Amino acid sequence: MKLGALVLRGAIGSLFVGHGTQKLFGWFDGPGLDGVSGMMENLELRPPRRHALVAGLSETVGGALLAAGALTPVATAMLTGSMTTAIRKVHAPKGVWVTSGGYEYNAVLIAAVAALTDNGPGALSVDAKAFPRLHGAAWAAAAVAAGVAGSYLAERPPFNEPAPEPEPETRTGRFERVEQPAETTA
Repeated sequence: MKLGALVLRGAIGSLFVGHGTQKLFGWFDGPGLDGVSGMMENLELRPPRRHALVAGLSETVGGALLAAGALTPVATAMLTGSMTTAIRKVHAPKGVWVTSGGYEYNAVLIAAVAALTDNGPGALSVDAKAFPRLHGAAWAAAAVAAGVAGSYLAERPPFNEPAPEPEPETRTGRFERVEQPAETTA
């Protein structure tokens, strides 16, 4: 799987870099941090800008690590966390199939990066030269577990904050009708 691993890493890693930079910088017709912050607020991930930044960095850095075959289990954990959050918060209610907005594609990406961690990123990788033992079933399971756990932790305190309290109404006294009880005569 020497060539296969290189092709998978290059395709998946570079597309994640692109997806992350859409979030961070608005590159490739992406929404940028402001647009992603609005989405995070709608998903009740607060503060939304921090969650947008973490999502963009996870995809950009995780994708770059994956493409280089460097610290592949770390890349797998980062990308699994991002995809797990996307599944839980956006795609799961729509079912499995991507044609209905479901989580099929996200699940395939998680499986692919887990397989790369299990089998190793290939001979043409940083890990092959610097960390030749940084692969295998235990590494893959730990990376996927860390990504899933990170997704769930991201929406719990102290990482997630409650919705802001609604601002109290300010009354001017203009155009307000005050009901007075009617006086009864006996």
